Amino acid sequence: MASKLLPFRQISENDVVNLFAYDGTTAQRGLVVQLDTSNGWKFNDDLGLTSINNSYANTVSDRYNVKAKVKQCVSGKSNAIPFGMLMYDVAEVDENGEKLIYHPRKAHEMQVSVSGQAVPVLTKGIVLLNMGNADRNGVTIAAGTEAYAGATGCVIAHAGTPPIDLMRIGTFLGPRETNGEVLVKLDFNGSNDRPLTS
Repeated sequence: MASKLLPFRQISENDVVNLFAYDGTTAQRGLVVQLDTSNGWKFNDDLGLTSINNSYANTVSDRYNVKAKVKQCVSGKSNAIPFGMLMYDVAEVDENGEKLIYHPRKAHEMQVSVSGQAVPVLTKGIVLLNMGNADRNGVTIAAGTEAYAGATGCVIAHAGTPPIDLMRIGTFLGPRETNGEVLVKLDFNGSNDRPLTS
């Protein structure tokens, strides 16, 4: 499960990319994503049409969607380069089962992007995450511990020298609290850099 992005954050709007939709119908804010190389941004892209699959027989309901996509980062594979972190959830319906495509104000208040719509992707900043215990990998997280992109789109810690295909995405600024909260300084722009070894 992805680390959940919490409201506390220190970011610049210049480090938020609003050009890509998530390649899927559901995702949790805080998910680490990579560019979908088969659906990258193109200057001459028009908006595409996607069926919203209503339940009425003999009808087709289409809506426009963004063609450029990001997808869950599968760190640990040689072609997986983390691009950023989702700042909004991706969902089709609210807690009552109402379609959010018909309630854009509520979607905005909930910080949710409907599938096919552009979702803000954070590439740099300081954020508070709720990080799963399993993502610690047995590491005692302290200020200065390096953060990596995990294989399921989560933020993880790693003990010792990480594998060459595990990408560093930032630094933990303090310990992980018992409730799972931890402050992280993210910098996806430097995720190709390898950590220094002594």
